[in-house]
Amino acid sequence: MDNQNKGRTRGIKNSSTKIVITSLVAGMLGGGLIIGGNNAYQAWQNNQDNQVLNSSSKNAGGVKVQKTSAEENNATNAFNKVSGAVVSVINLQRQNTKGNSLDAIFGADQGSKKGGSLQTASEGSGVVFKESDGVAYIVTNNHVVQGSNALQVILSNGTKLDAKIVGTDPTTDLAVIKVSAAQIKTIAKFGNSDNINVGQTALAIGSPLGTQYATSLTEGIVSAKKRTVAVINEQGQQLGTANVIQTDAAINPGNSGGPLINLAGQVIGINSMKLASDANGTSIEGIGFSIPSNEVVNIINQLIAKGSIERPALGVTLIDLANIDVNDQKNILKLPTSVQNGVVIINTLNQSPAKTAGIKKYDVIVNIDGKDIKSQADLRDVLFSHKIGDTVEFKFYRGSKLMTTNVKLTLDTTTLAKESK
Repeated sequence: MDNQNKGRTRGIKNSSTKIVITSLVAGMLGGGLIIGGNNAYQAWQNNQDNQVLNSSSKNAGGVKVQKTSAEENNATNAFNKVSGAVVSVINLQRQNTKGNSLDAIFGADQGSKKGGSLQTASEGSGVVFKESDGVAYIVTNNHVVQGSNALQVILSNGTKLDAKIVGTDPTTDLAVIKVSAAQIKTIAKFGNSDNINVGQTALAIGSPLGTQYATSLTEGIVSAKKRTVAVINEQGQQLGTANVIQTDAAINPGNSGGPLINLAGQVIGINSMKLASDANGTSIEGIGFSIPSNEVVNIINQLIAKGSIERPALGVTLIDLANIDVNDQKNILKLPTSVQNGVVIINTLNQSPAKTAGIKKYDVIVNIDGKDIKSQADLRDVLFSHKIGDTVEFKFYRGSKLMTTNVKLTLDTTTLAKESK
Protein backbone atom coordinates (compact mmCIF):
# COMPACT_ATOMS: atom_id res chain seq x y z
CA MET A 1 0.00 0.00 0.00
CA ASP A 2 2.95 2.39 0.06
CA ASN A 3 4.57 4.10 -2.94
CA GLN A 4 7.34 1.58 -3.54
CA ASN A 5 5.93 0.33 -6.85
CA LYS A 6 6.52 3.53 -8.75
CA GLY A 7 6.22 1.69 -12.03
CA ARG A 8 2.53 1.27 -11.46
CA THR A 9 1.94 5.00 -11.31
CA ARG A 10 0.21 6.27 -14.42
CA GLY A 11 1.22 9.68 -15.63
CA ILE A 12 -1.21 12.50 -16.36
CA LYS A 13 -2.11 12.71 -20.05
CA ASN A 14 -0.30 15.43 -22.00
CA SER A 15 -1.70 18.64 -23.42
CA SER A 16 -2.70 17.00 -26.72
CA THR A 17 -5.82 15.89 -24.88
CA LYS A 18 -6.76 19.52 -24.39
CA ILE A 19 -6.34 20.19 -28.12
CA VAL A 20 -8.68 17.39 -29.10
CA ILE A 21 -11.30 18.50 -26.59
CA THR A 22 -11.03 22.14 -27.67
CA SER A 23 -11.45 21.17 -31.32
CA LEU A 24 -14.48 19.06 -30.48
CA VAL A 25 -16.14 21.86 -28.54
CA ALA A 26 -15.41 24.36 -31.31
CA GLY A 27 -16.95 22.01 -33.86
CA MET A 28 -20.12 21.70 -31.81
CA LEU A 29 -20.40 25.44 -31.40
CA GLY A 30 -19.94 25.98 -35.14
CA GLY A 31 -22.60 23.38 -35.94
CA GLY A 32 -24.95 25.10 -33.53
CA LEU A 33 -24.57 28.39 -35.40
CA ILE A 34 -25.41 26.81 -38.75
CA ILE A 35 -28.39 24.83 -37.49
CA GLY A 36 -29.75 27.80 -35.56
CA GLY A 37 -29.43 30.25 -38.45
CA ASN A 38 -32.89 29.52 -39.89
CA ASN A 39 -34.56 30.60 -36.69
CA ALA A 40 -32.33 33.53 -35.86
CA TYR A 41 -34.99 36.17 -36.34
CA GLN A 42 -37.58 34.31 -34.25
CA ALA A 43 -35.06 33.82 -31.46
CA TRP A 44 -34.21 37.54 -31.57
CA GLN A 45 -37.88 38.48 -31.39
CA ASN A 46 -38.49 36.15 -28.45
CA ASN A 47 -35.54 37.69 -26.66
CA GLN A 48 -36.98 41.18 -27.12
CA ASP A 49 -40.32 40.04 -25.73
CA ASN A 50 -38.65 38.48 -22.73
CA GLN A 51 -36.71 41.68 -22.03
CA VAL A 52 -39.94 43.67 -21.93
CA LEU A 53 -41.65 41.15 -19.66
CA ASN A 54 -38.67 40.99 -17.29
CA SER A 55 -37.62 44.64 -17.43
CA SER A 56 -38.09 44.97 -13.68
CA SER A 57 -35.32 42.44 -13.05
CA LYS A 58 -33.00 43.55 -15.86
CA ASN A 59 -29.36 43.85 -14.78
CA ALA A 60 -27.41 46.65 -16.41
CA GLY A 61 -24.12 44.82 -15.83
CA GLY A 62 -22.83 41.42 -17.01
CA VAL A 63 -23.66 38.01 -15.58
CA LYS A 64 -22.16 37.51 -12.14
CA VAL A 65 -21.43 34.49 -9.95
CA GLN A 66 -23.83 34.50 -7.04
CA LYS A 67 -22.85 33.62 -3.48
CA THR A 68 -23.48 29.93 -2.86
CA SER A 69 -26.31 29.49 -0.42
CA ALA A 70 -26.27 25.69 -0.24
CA GLU A 71 -24.95 24.31 3.02
CA GLU A 72 -21.79 22.22 3.03
CA ASN A 73 -22.58 18.53 2.86
CA ASN A 74 -21.78 16.05 5.59
CA ALA A 75 -18.71 14.68 3.79
CA THR A 76 -17.19 18.16 3.65
CA ASN A 77 -17.86 18.74 7.32
CA ALA A 78 -16.31 15.38 8.25
CA PHE A 79 -13.25 16.09 6.12
CA ASN A 80 -12.76 19.50 7.69
CA LYS A 81 -12.79 17.98 11.18
CA VAL A 82 -10.08 15.42 10.46
CA SER A 83 -7.94 16.58 7.54
CA GLY A 84 -5.68 18.77 9.68
CA ALA A 85 -4.65 15.67 11.64
CA VAL A 86 -3.74 13.63 8.55
CA VAL A 87 -0.06 13.60 7.61
CA SER A 88 2.26 12.13 5.00
CA VAL A 89 4.91 9.76 6.35
CA ILE A 90 8.22 9.57 4.48
CA ASN A 91 10.35 6.44 4.93
CA LEU A 92 14.01 7.40 4.42
CA GLN A 93 16.58 4.67 3.89
CA ARG A 94 20.33 4.81 3.49
CA GLN A 95 21.37 4.05 -0.06
CA ASN A 96 24.56 2.26 -1.01
CA THR A 97 26.55 4.90 -2.86
CA LYS A 98 29.76 2.92 -3.20
CA GLY A 99 31.78 3.79 -6.28
CA ASN A 100 29.72 6.74 -7.46
CA SER A 101 29.81 9.37 -4.73
CA LEU A 102 32.03 11.53 -2.58
CA ASP A 103 31.29 9.15 0.30
CA ALA A 104 33.05 6.37 -1.58
CA ILE A 105 35.94 8.62 -2.63
CA PHE A 106 36.65 9.77 0.92
CA GLY A 107 36.06 6.35 2.46
CA ALA A 108 32.87 6.98 4.40
CA ASP A 109 31.58 3.91 6.20
CA GLN A 110 28.36 2.84 4.45
CA GLY A 111 27.11 1.22 7.64
CA SER A 112 27.59 4.27 9.83
CA LYS A 113 25.15 7.10 10.39
CA LYS A 114 27.24 9.33 8.15
CA GLY A 115 27.80 6.73 5.43
CA GLY A 116 25.52 6.69 2.40
CA SER A 117 22.77 9.14 1.58
CA LEU A 118 19.24 9.09 2.90
CA GLN A 119 16.67 8.81 0.15
CA THR A 120 12.92 8.34 0.08
CA ALA A 121 12.21 4.61 -0.04
CA SER A 122 8.43 4.87 0.30
CA GLU A 123 5.64 7.21 1.31
CA GLY A 124 2.52 6.57 3.31
CA SER A 125 -0.01 8.33 5.49
CA GLY A 126 -0.78 8.70 9.18
CA VAL A 127 -3.09 10.48 11.57
CA VAL A 128 -2.35 12.42 14.75
CA PHE A 129 -4.37 10.94 17.61
CA LYS A 130 -2.77 12.22 20.82
CA GLU A 131 -0.77 15.12 22.24
CA SER A 132 1.01 14.91 25.59
CA ASP A 133 3.89 16.84 27.18
CA GLY A 134 4.87 18.52 23.94
CA VAL A 135 4.80 15.28 21.95
CA ALA A 136 2.28 14.41 19.22
CA TYR A 137 1.60 10.73 18.53
CA ILE A 138 0.75 9.49 15.04
CA VAL A 139 -0.63 6.08 14.07
CA THR A 140 0.36 4.60 10.72
CA ASN A 141 1.04 1.16 9.25
CA ASN A 142 4.01 -0.95 10.25
CA HIS A 143 4.87 -1.52 6.59
CA VAL A 144 5.04 2.25 6.05
CA VAL A 145 7.92 2.65 8.55
CA GLN A 146 9.52 -0.77 8.20
CA GLY A 147 13.22 -0.71 7.29
CA SER A 148 13.57 3.04 7.76
CA ASN A 149 16.83 4.71 8.78
CA ALA A 150 14.95 7.95 9.42
CA LEU A 151 11.37 9.21 9.22
CA GLN A 152 9.85 12.52 8.23
CA VAL A 153 6.28 13.70 8.60
CA ILE A 154 4.68 16.35 6.40
CA LEU A 155 1.69 18.10 7.97
CA SER A 156 -1.37 19.08 5.97
CA ASN A 157 -0.05 22.66 5.75
CA GLY A 158 3.24 21.47 4.24
CA THR A 159 5.37 21.71 7.39
CA LYS A 160 8.04 18.99 7.49
CA LEU A 161 9.01 17.42 10.83
CA ASP A 162 11.45 14.71 11.90
CA ALA A 163 9.73 11.69 13.44
CA LYS A 164 10.78 8.76 15.61
CA ILE A 165 9.28 5.31 16.05
CA VAL A 166 7.54 4.66 19.38
CA GLY A 167 6.58 1.06 18.68
CA THR A 168 5.50 -1.32 15.91
CA ASP A 169 3.31 -4.41 15.61
CA PRO A 170 3.77 -6.45 12.42
CA THR A 171 0.84 -8.75 13.29
CA THR A 172 -1.73 -5.98 13.03
CA ASP A 173 0.40 -3.86 10.66
CA LEU A 174 0.23 -0.89 13.02
CA ALA A 175 2.92 1.50 14.22
CA VAL A 176 3.09 4.60 16.40
CA ILE A 177 5.54 7.41 15.65
CA LYS A 178 6.03 10.74 17.38
CA VAL A 179 6.89 14.33 16.48
CA SER A 180 7.13 17.63 18.28
CA ALA A 181 3.63 18.92 19.03
CA ALA A 182 4.57 22.59 18.64
CA GLN A 183 2.91 22.93 15.23
CA ILE A 184 0.14 20.37 15.63
CA LYS A 185 -3.29 22.03 15.44
CA THR A 186 -5.72 19.11 15.02
CA ILE A 187 -6.12 15.84 16.93
CA ALA A 188 -8.33 13.13 15.41
CA LYS A 189 -10.91 11.29 17.50
CA PHE A 190 -11.80 7.60 17.26
CA GLY A 191 -15.32 6.27 16.77
CA ASN A 192 -16.59 2.84 17.85
CA SER A 193 -15.98 0.44 14.95
CA ASP A 194 -18.41 -2.05 16.49
CA ASN A 195 -21.21 0.40 15.72
CA ILE A 196 -20.60 0.75 11.99
CA ASN A 197 -23.09 -0.68 9.50
CA VAL A 198 -22.74 -2.14 6.04
CA GLY A 199 -23.80 0.50 3.54
CA GLN A 200 -22.92 3.53 5.62
CA THR A 201 -20.71 6.19 4.06
CA ALA A 202 -16.97 5.79 4.59
CA LEU A 203 -14.35 8.42 3.70
CA ALA A 204 -10.64 7.74 3.22
CA ILE A 205 -8.05 10.50 3.64
CA GLY A 206 -4.38 10.16 2.78
CA SER A 207 -1.60 10.67 0.26
CA PRO A 208 -2.31 8.33 -2.67
CA LEU A 209 0.79 7.98 -4.86
CA GLY A 210 2.73 10.19 -2.44
CA THR A 211 2.85 13.76 -1.22
CA GLN A 212 1.88 15.19 -4.61
CA TYR A 213 -1.69 14.19 -3.77
CA ALA A 214 -1.52 14.70 0.00
CA THR A 215 -4.77 15.02 1.95
CA SER A 216 -6.86 13.51 -0.84
CA LEU A 217 -10.41 12.51 0.05
CA THR A 218 -12.24 9.53 -1.46
CA GLU A 219 -15.76 8.39 -0.67
CA GLY A 220 -17.38 4.98 -0.55
CA ILE A 221 -19.32 2.76 1.78
CA VAL A 222 -18.61 0.11 4.38
CA SER A 223 -18.76 -3.06 2.26
CA ALA A 224 -18.32 -5.48 5.17
CA LYS A 225 -17.82 -4.97 8.90
CA LYS A 226 -15.43 -7.85 9.45
CA ARG A 227 -13.24 -9.74 7.02
CA THR A 228 -10.39 -12.09 7.94
CA VAL A 229 -7.33 -11.63 5.75
CA ALA A 230 -3.81 -13.04 5.95
CA VAL A 231 -1.04 -10.72 7.14
CA ILE A 232 2.04 -11.29 4.98
CA ASN A 233 5.43 -9.67 5.62
CA GLU A 234 7.87 -8.52 2.94
CA GLN A 235 9.55 -11.95 2.95
CA GLY A 236 6.24 -13.60 2.03
CA GLN A 237 5.76 -15.16 5.45
CA GLN A 238 2.28 -15.21 6.98
CA LEU A 239 2.36 -13.54 10.37
CA GLY A 240 -1.21 -14.39 11.21
CA THR A 241 -4.62 -13.08 10.24
CA ALA A 242 -6.25 -9.69 10.64
CA ASN A 243 -9.85 -8.66 11.12
CA VAL A 244 -10.54 -5.73 8.83
CA ILE A 245 -13.28 -3.45 7.56
CA GLN A 246 -13.88 -3.79 3.83
CA THR A 247 -14.65 -0.61 1.90
CA ASP A 248 -14.95 0.48 -1.71
CA ALA A 249 -13.57 3.95 -0.97
CA ALA A 250 -10.56 4.32 -3.27
CA ILE A 251 -7.37 3.28 -1.46
CA ASN A 252 -4.14 3.50 -3.42
CA PRO A 253 -0.39 3.16 -2.72
CA GLY A 254 0.39 5.97 -0.28
CA ASN A 255 -3.01 5.80 1.48
CA SER A 256 -1.59 3.22 3.88
CA GLY A 257 -1.81 4.43 7.47
CA GLY A 258 -4.38 7.12 6.73
CA PRO A 259 -7.80 7.20 8.42
CA LEU A 260 -11.13 5.79 7.32
CA ILE A 261 -13.74 8.09 8.83
CA ASN A 262 -17.51 8.29 9.21
CA LEU A 263 -19.67 11.31 8.46
CA ALA A 264 -19.30 12.47 12.07
CA GLY A 265 -15.59 12.99 11.40
CA GLN A 266 -14.56 10.10 13.64
CA VAL A 267 -11.82 7.64 12.72
CA ILE A 268 -13.37 4.18 12.34
CA GLY A 269 -10.33 2.49 10.84
CA ILE A 270 -6.75 2.80 9.64
CA ASN A 271 -6.36 2.02 5.94
CA SER A 272 -3.93 -0.81 5.40
CA MET A 273 -4.29 -2.67 2.10
CA LYS A 274 -6.30 -3.30 -1.05
CA LEU A 275 -6.83 -6.14 -3.50
CA ALA A 276 -5.47 -5.17 -6.91
CA SER A 277 -5.81 -8.55 -8.63
CA ASP A 278 -6.74 -12.14 -7.89
CA ALA A 279 -4.60 -15.28 -8.18
CA ASN A 280 -5.31 -15.39 -11.93
CA GLY A 281 -4.17 -11.81 -12.47
CA THR A 282 -7.70 -10.47 -12.95
CA SER A 283 -7.84 -6.77 -12.09
CA ILE A 284 -9.98 -5.93 -9.05
CA GLU A 285 -11.52 -2.57 -8.17
CA GLY A 286 -13.18 -1.34 -5.02
CA ILE A 287 -11.90 -3.82 -2.42
CA GLY A 288 -9.87 -2.07 0.24
CA PHE A 289 -9.29 -2.94 3.88
CA SER A 290 -9.03 -0.89 7.04
CA ILE A 291 -8.01 -1.97 10.57
CA PRO A 292 -11.02 -1.35 12.88
CA SER A 293 -10.62 1.57 15.26
CA ASN A 294 -11.39 -0.50 18.38
CA GLU A 295 -8.42 -2.74 17.63
CA VAL A 296 -6.28 0.25 16.67
CA VAL A 297 -6.92 1.93 20.02
CA ASN A 298 -6.03 -1.24 21.92
CA ILE A 299 -2.77 -1.66 20.01
CA ILE A 300 -1.57 1.95 20.04
CA ASN A 301 -2.15 2.27 23.79
CA GLN A 302 0.11 -0.75 24.33
CA LEU A 303 2.71 0.54 21.89
CA ILE A 304 2.92 3.86 23.73
CA ALA A 305 3.18 2.08 27.08
CA LYS A 306 5.59 -0.73 26.14
CA GLY A 307 6.84 -0.20 22.59
CA SER A 308 5.68 -3.67 21.54
CA ILE A 309 2.74 -6.07 21.85
CA GLU A 310 2.59 -9.20 23.95
CA ARG A 311 -0.27 -11.44 22.93
CA PRO A 312 -1.26 -15.04 23.57
CA ALA A 313 -1.25 -17.64 20.81
CA LEU A 314 -2.55 -21.19 20.54
CA GLY A 315 0.22 -22.48 18.30
CA VAL A 316 -2.12 -24.00 15.73
CA THR A 317 -3.02 -23.81 12.04
CA LEU A 318 -6.72 -23.17 11.49
CA ILE A 319 -9.42 -23.15 8.86
CA ASP A 320 -13.06 -22.09 9.12
CA LEU A 321 -15.50 -25.00 9.15
CA ALA A 322 -17.57 -23.13 6.58
CA ASN A 323 -14.71 -23.63 4.09
CA ILE A 324 -14.74 -27.42 4.51
CA ASP A 325 -16.75 -29.47 2.02
CA VAL A 326 -19.94 -30.92 3.51
CA ASN A 327 -18.88 -34.47 2.62
CA ASP A 328 -15.53 -33.95 4.38
CA GLN A 329 -17.33 -32.60 7.43
CA LYS A 330 -19.28 -35.85 7.55
CA ASN A 331 -16.69 -38.42 6.47
CA ILE A 332 -13.41 -36.99 7.81
CA LEU A 333 -14.38 -34.73 10.69
CA LYS A 334 -17.41 -36.96 11.49
CA LEU A 335 -19.35 -34.01 12.88
CA PRO A 336 -23.03 -34.07 13.81
CA THR A 337 -25.15 -32.38 11.13
CA SER A 338 -26.23 -29.85 13.77
CA VAL A 339 -22.71 -28.34 13.87
CA GLN A 340 -22.72 -25.62 11.23
CA ASN A 341 -19.94 -23.29 12.41
CA GLY A 342 -16.59 -23.49 14.13
CA VAL A 343 -12.83 -23.49 13.51
CA VAL A 344 -10.99 -26.66 12.49
CA ILE A 345 -7.52 -27.49 13.82
CA ILE A 346 -5.25 -28.46 10.92
CA ASN A 347 -1.96 -28.67 12.81
CA THR A 348 -0.50 -28.02 16.29
CA LEU A 349 3.04 -26.89 17.08
CA ASN A 350 5.14 -28.84 19.55
CA GLN A 351 4.81 -27.59 23.14
CA SER A 352 2.09 -25.16 22.09
CA PRO A 353 -0.69 -24.27 24.56
CA ALA A 354 -3.26 -26.09 22.41
CA LYS A 355 -1.25 -29.32 22.19
CA THR A 356 -0.44 -29.22 25.91
CA ALA A 357 -4.18 -28.94 26.63
CA GLY A 358 -4.91 -32.03 24.52
CA ILE A 359 -6.32 -30.35 21.41
CA LYS A 360 -5.57 -32.37 18.28
CA LYS A 361 -5.73 -32.24 14.50
CA TYR A 362 -9.31 -32.14 13.14
CA ASP A 363 -10.79 -30.99 16.45
CA VAL A 364 -13.43 -28.31 15.78
CA ILE A 365 -13.48 -25.40 18.27
CA VAL A 366 -16.99 -24.04 18.78
CA ASN A 367 -16.73 -22.02 22.00
CA ILE A 368 -14.03 -20.17 23.94
CA ASP A 369 -14.53 -18.50 27.29
CA GLY A 370 -18.31 -18.88 26.94
CA LYS A 371 -18.39 -17.17 23.54
CA ASP A 372 -19.49 -19.00 20.40
CA ILE A 373 -16.76 -19.32 17.77
CA LYS A 374 -18.02 -19.27 14.20
CA SER A 375 -14.81 -18.23 12.42
CA GLN A 376 -11.12 -17.46 12.86
CA ALA A 377 -12.09 -13.82 13.33
CA ASP A 378 -14.19 -14.75 16.39
CA LEU A 379 -11.39 -16.92 17.79
CA ARG A 380 -8.86 -14.15 17.32
CA ASP A 381 -11.10 -11.57 19.01
CA VAL A 382 -11.59 -13.75 22.09
CA LEU A 383 -7.97 -14.88 22.25
CA PHE A 384 -6.57 -11.36 22.02
CA SER A 385 -8.91 -10.16 24.73
CA HIS A 386 -6.84 -12.29 27.15
CA LYS A 387 -3.30 -11.97 28.46
CA ILE A 388 -0.41 -14.40 28.49
CA GLY A 389 -0.85 -16.58 31.57
CA ASP A 390 -4.67 -16.61 31.49
CA THR A 391 -6.43 -19.99 31.61
CA VAL A 392 -9.39 -20.16 29.25
CA GLU A 393 -12.07 -22.79 28.72
CA PHE A 394 -12.34 -24.30 25.22
CA LYS A 395 -15.22 -26.38 23.90
CA PHE A 396 -14.64 -28.44 20.78
CA TYR A 397 -15.95 -31.40 18.84
CA ARG A 398 -13.79 -34.46 18.31
CA GLY A 399 -15.89 -36.39 15.89
CA SER A 400 -19.42 -36.43 17.23
CA LYS A 401 -18.37 -35.86 20.85
CA LEU A 402 -18.43 -32.39 22.45
CA MET A 403 -15.42 -32.00 24.73
CA THR A 404 -14.11 -29.34 27.14
CA THR A 405 -10.56 -28.45 28.12
CA ASN A 406 -8.75 -25.59 29.81
CA VAL A 407 -5.94 -23.92 27.85
CA LYS A 408 -3.26 -21.93 29.64
CA LEU A 409 -2.13 -19.14 27.32
CA THR A 410 1.59 -19.24 28.03
CA LEU A 411 3.19 -18.34 24.71
CA ASP A 412 3.14 -15.27 22.50
CA THR A 413 3.50 -15.35 18.71
CA THR A 414 7.22 -14.44 18.84
CA THR A 415 8.06 -17.38 21.08
CA LEU A 416 5.99 -19.76 18.96
CA ALA A 417 7.74 -18.61 15.81
CA LYS A 418 11.16 -19.33 17.35
CA GLU A 419 10.14 -22.75 18.66
CA SER A 420 8.62 -23.81 15.33
CA LYS A 421 11.93 -23.36 13.45
